[in-house]
Amino acid sequence: MKEKVLFTSESVAEGHPDKVCDAIADAILDECLKGDSSSHVACEVFATTEYILIGGEITSKSHVDYEKVARKVLRDIGYVSAELGIGCDSCKIDVRIKEQSPDIAQGVNRGDILDMGAGDQGIMFGYATNESDGYMPLPLSIAHKLVRRASSLRKEGAFINARPDMKSQVTIDYTDPDNVRIDSMLMSCQHDPEADLDSFRKYIHDEIMVPVAKSFRLNDDFSYLINPTGRFVIGGPMGDTGLTGRKLIVDTYGGSARHGGGSFSGKDPSKVDRSASYYARYIAKNLVASGAADRIEVQLSYAIGVSKPMSVGISTFGTKHVSDEKILEAIDKFFDARPGAIIEQFSLTKPSFTYLSTTNYGAFGRPDLDLPWEHLDKVEQLKKFFAE
Repeated sequence: MKEKVLFTSESVAEGHPDKVCDAIADAILDECLKGDSSSHVACEVFATTEYILIGGEITSKSHVDYEKVARKVLRDIGYVSAELGIGCDSCKIDVRIKEQSPDIAQGVNRGDILDMGAGDQGIMFGYATNESDGYMPLPLSIAHKLVRRASSLRKEGAFINARPDMKSQVTIDYTDPDNVRIDSMLMSCQHDPEADLDSFRKYIHDEIMVPVAKSFRLNDDFSYLINPTGRFVIGGPMGDTGLTGRKLIVDTYGGSARHGGGSFSGKDPSKVDRSASYYARYIAKNLVASGAADRIEVQLSYAIGVSKPMSVGISTFGTKHVSDEKILEAIDKFFDARPGAIIEQFSLTKPSFTYLSTTNYGAFGRPDLDLPWEHLDKVEQLKKFFAE
C-alpha cells in the first residue's frame, strides 16, 4: 500500500493563554500609535491564574492606561470571571514598563524615515503558495477557519456551553496532487462543566468541521477527534501559563515555511521582526501570483541600525518557472525592503487597520482584512519583466 504524503498545521483561538498575551500587547501598541505615530513599543505580557504582568520598553507621547487596555481585551475575549480562565475585573495586573534604550534609539531615529535603521538584527521569512485562494498553505488556512468559526459562534450564543480557549489541527493528504484531501481534523474546545459532551462534540463536527471543509470544496469524510482527553473545563491562563510570542508558527505559515524566530505582537514597525516579515510575505505573494513559481520562500536579513537588508534569499522548492537569478533581479528592481520604506508604503505607523485585528487567525491570507502587505499590486509589472 502506498504511504500517504501528509502535512499538519495547527491554530488557536483568541482565548488561548498565549493569544491573550499577544492581544494585550497589540492593543497597547495600537493605543500608543493612536496618540503618537513615532512611538517605539516592545511590549511583553505574561499571564497565569488571576494575574497579568505587562513589561517591556515603550517610548511614546501617548498617555496609555495599560491596565485599562488589558482589562478591556480580557472582557472582549469573554474572560469575565475567574472560573472561565481569568476575570477581567478581578485579576491582578502589574505594569513594569520602561523606556527604550537610547543605544537602540540612536540607530533607528535618523530624521528622514527612509534612512531609518533596523531596530534589531535578525532574519525574516515570507512565503506564498498557489495551493489556496489566499496564497496560503491549505492545512493552516483550514485550521484558522475552524477556530475562527467556533469563536464567532460562541460569541453569537449559537455554540452552547463553549468557553474561549480553543485549538485546532488539520492534516492534509497530498498523496495525489490532483486530488488533495483532508485526512483528519482535531479540535479541543473549552466548555462549561454542565455541558452534554456528546451534543457538544456533535455540534463541533456538524456545525464547524463539516461546513469549513465544504467551504474549501474539500471532502467531509475525514477522520476526526474532538476533546480527546474527554473534558476541557479549566482553560485560559488558569489552565496554562500564557506568554507573548509563543505562537509564531500559528501566526505565519503553519510550519510550511521556515521562521526567523522573532514574534510580531507588541512590537512597533521599526522592529523588523514584524515589518520585514510583512514585506517578505508581500514579495513572495506577488511573485507567486505573477507566475514566477508555484511556491516561494523569501528571506531578508538585517543589521541593527542599518537600513538596507544585509541579504535577500529565495527558495522555490523545485516549482520555479523562471530562473533564481531573474527572480532575485526582480526583487531588487521592484521591492524596497528598507524598514523606513516598508513603514511608508504600508502606512504602518498610521494604519487603516489595528494591529490587534491581526493578533488572531494569522497575519497573512486574511480575506476579512484589507492588509497592505496582502495587496497584489506588483503582479503586472512582474509579469512584464519576466516576459522580457
